[in-house]
Amino acid sequence: MSFQPTSIVRAAAYGVVRALHQHPKRVLSGVAALLLGGAGASFAVANLGPDAADLPQRTVVETVESLPLAPQLDALATQAMRLYRTDLTRSTDTADTLLKRLGVMDASAAAFLRSDRLVQQSLMGRAGRNVSAEVDEHSALVSLSARWSPEDDGNFKRLTISKSAQGYTSKLETLPLSVSSRMASGTIQSSLFAATDDARIPDAIAVQMAEIFSGDIDFHRALRKGDRFSVVYQTLEGDGEPLRPGRVLSTEFVNAGKTFQAMWFQDPVSAGQPGAAAQNKGSYYTLGGESLRRAFLASPMAFSRVTSGFSMRFHPILQTWRAHLGVDYGAATGTPVRTVGDGVVDFAGVQNGFGNVVMVKHNGSNTTVYAHLSKINVRAGQRVQQGENIGLVGATGWATGPHLHFEFRVNGVHKDPLTLARSNASVPLAASVKPLFDRAAQSVRAQLSAAAQVQVGNVQ
Repeated sequence: MSFQPTSIVRAAAYGVVRALHQHPKRVLSGVAALLLGGAGASFAVANLGPDAADLPQRTVVETVESLPLAPQLDALATQAMRLYRTDLTRSTDTADTLLKRLGVMDASAAAFLRSDRLVQQSLMGRAGRNVSAEVDEHSALVSLSARWSPEDDGNFKRLTISKSAQGYTSKLETLPLSVSSRMASGTIQSSLFAATDDARIPDAIAVQMAEIFSGDIDFHRALRKGDRFSVVYQTLEGDGEPLRPGRVLSTEFVNAGKTFQAMWFQDPVSAGQPGAAAQNKGSYYTLGGESLRRAFLASPMAFSRVTSGFSMRFHPILQTWRAHLGVDYGAATGTPVRTVGDGVVDFAGVQNGFGNVVMVKHNGSNTTVYAHLSKINVRAGQRVQQGENIGLVGATGWATGPHLHFEFRVNGVHKDPLTLARSNASVPLAASVKPLFDRAAQSVRAQLSAAAQVQVGNVQ
C-alpha cells in the first residue's frame, strides 16, 4: 500500500480545523498541555549536559569588614540585667535573713525593711507568705512584692516595695483572688501524706480527701500499699501565684481493690433563691447521687492516728487484760476534739478514770464519750452540731500520755465506733435535681479519668 503525504497532511489539517470549530476549549487545552510537555522535554534534554564535576572551578577570596565593636559594647552596657527570685517567709525571718535568701545584698534595702511600718506589720515574723524580689546586676534591690490570703473572703493582700530616685516606698493593696483547677494522682506506699507530698498535693487537700471518704474508708487502719487516688481541686491564686488550696471538686480512691468516688455538687437553681444559702450549701455525693454526709463522723478528730482499737488489751495502768470498749487516738495535748454527730451534752466534767470527759446524747439511744480531755469547751444541756469543737486532747484521769479515748454506746451497750460510723445510711439526692446532677457527674468521670493519667507519686 502506498501513502500520499500531501493527502495525509491535508486530512490532518482538515480534522484540526473541524475540531477547533466543534470543540474550541478542548483543542486549546490540548495545545497548552503539549506546550507544557514540550517544556518538560526540553528540561529533560538540558539535564543531559556535562556533569558539574567536569566544569572549570575557581576560588574567589574577599575581605569582610566586621562591624565596629565599640557601639555594640556601649549598647550592651546600657542594658540593665535583672534577676528574679521567689521564696516563702519564715517566722524567724529578719530583714537581713530574708533578703539574703532572695539574693539581695543591699544595706539600704535592709534598713528600709527594718524601719517601714507596713513591712514590720505584714511581713516580718509571718510564715508562709509568698515573696518575690527583683535584683540588679550589683545584687541591689529593685523591687519586692509579697502576697498572702489571710481570710477566706475571696481576696488577697499584696505588699509592694519599689525603688525610686527618692528611695524606697511601700504600698499595701487588697485584690480579688482568682480560681484555677488542678489535678493529680498518687499511689500509697507508706501513708496518705507521704503519697500526697510526693504528688505535690497540699496537706489541706489530703485532709479533705480523708474527710470526704471517712464514712467509707478507715484512713487510720485500712490503707494498703498500692492503694491509688486521683483528685481534682481548686487553687486560689493572686497575680498568678498559688496562695492557698481551695475545695476538692472531685476525687477517687481505690482501697483494697474497691473504688470510691465523690464529687462536690450544689444545685444552682435553689442556691440562687432567697434563703437557699442556709438550706443548700452544697455537699459531696457519690457519682450515683448518694450523699456522703452520714449521721455520724468516723472520727472525733480530723485525720489522726489510732493507737488502740476496739478489742482486748493489756491495760498499762491496771496491769491486767481488759476489754477496751472504745478507740484511742494518739495526738498532742491541745488537739481539737469534735462531736461526731448532732446531739445534746449529757455530761461535761470529771469522772473517775476518764478524767475530764464529755458525753453527748444522740437521738435517744446513742451516746458518744470523749475522755482524758485537757479542756472542756461545752456544758451539760448544751446542744451541739456534728463537727463542733467540744474540748481538747489531754492526759487527765487514767492515762499514760496525751490521747483521746472515744466510745460509742447504743442503749448503754458499747459498740465499735469505727464500724458503726461506716454503717450509717446515706441520704439520696432529691429527684428534682437528679437530671442536672447526672450531667455534672458525666463531666466529673472524664475529669477523674484525666487526673488518673497524671504522673503518679510513689513514696518508698
